[in-house]
Amino acid sequence: MTNFRNVALVYFCAIGSVLAQAPPAEKSVIYTTRDPEAIVSYKTNRRVVRAMVDRLILAVTGQPDLAKAWDSLISPNDKIGIKISAAGGELFTTHHDVVSAIVDGLVAAGHPRSSIIVWDRSLQGSKEAGYKKAADGFELKSIAPRDGYDPKATFTAPLLGKLVWGDVDYISDTGKSEPLSDTENTSSVSHFSRIISSEVTKIINVPVMSNSTTNGIAGCLYNMTIPNIDNWRRFAQGTGFGAESIAIIYSDPTISQKVVLNLMDGLAAQYGGGPQSQPNFALHHATLYVSKDPVAIDTIALKRLEEWRSKSNFPPIGRLASYVQTATTVGLGNSDVSRIEVKDVGR
Repeated sequence: MTNFRNVALVYFCAIGSVLAQAPPAEKSVIYTTRDPEAIVSYKTNRRVVRAMVDRLILAVTGQPDLAKAWDSLISPNDKIGIKISAAGGELFTTHHDVVSAIVDGLVAAGHPRSSIIVWDRSLQGSKEAGYKKAADGFELKSIAPRDGYDPKATFTAPLLGKLVWGDVDYISDTGKSEPLSDTENTSSVSHFSRIISSEVTKIINVPVMSNSTTNGIAGCLYNMTIPNIDNWRRFAQGTGFGAESIAIIYSDPTISQKVVLNLMDGLAAQYGGGPQSQPNFALHHATLYVSKDPVAIDTIALKRLEEWRSKSNFPPIGRLASYVQTATTVGLGNSDVSRIEVKDVGR
């Protein structure tokens, strides 16, 4: 217990030091585009979506063509990963047409299709959402239980989690004469997935626009953290401390130094019950957002989700998403709307 208290003290001191030293962030820019023809009856229009993605990539990079735009973000030797959200199944997985447009842009910049990894913790429902390994050409991967996590890539926080099968440090009582004690399957350590620790060097983060029943918003920060670590349940309990740890996890170089772009899929937006599929609490927003600042996108998306929730008499989710504000204090981006500029690139 003494060691655990020491870990907690060091952790809180580290957070306090970062909060005190974080420099003021520059103004953040989000580029957005909306086209009602992009999605009708939950079916996307491939041509329209591709044009939307292309406009945004050109805008956010300031380059004259797509090849140069992607070259400005990713070097020829990079191993590219595209982190999607597949928790929403057929209707609310990151739309296949969005990912296809990104992949085609990367291919145009000279990156072999077969070298690109598209992944999430689980891909259940992705086939119904249009993802097909053979036809797509890119590598579609899920994170294998236990073996899919890197024992050497760890994150420690003074918040014990109950380990389950699939976590690296989970101990099975198979063959033991005595049952395991409660403390034998708890840990303050999480492991990053092998995909994010060693298989990719640059990441395009493509979350959906959805609330999270446990973490407020399943946006850019959430998409790169909770689905990419084991022993994650301790950060999804709705507690202030657990939630704020998401910002600290994202700031780890394993994540923060690899994500080069955030593109939020708001073609279908869900304001209740997410990120799992809940069509009764969703709408066709027909909008995409792109920025190099994950915090800014989450801030604007959270504001819209709160508006839709208010109209349906749902309680606010800002408390569960307190880590979005914490992310500003650790230097990940802007959560102050006065320091966020939203630019519409039109149709």
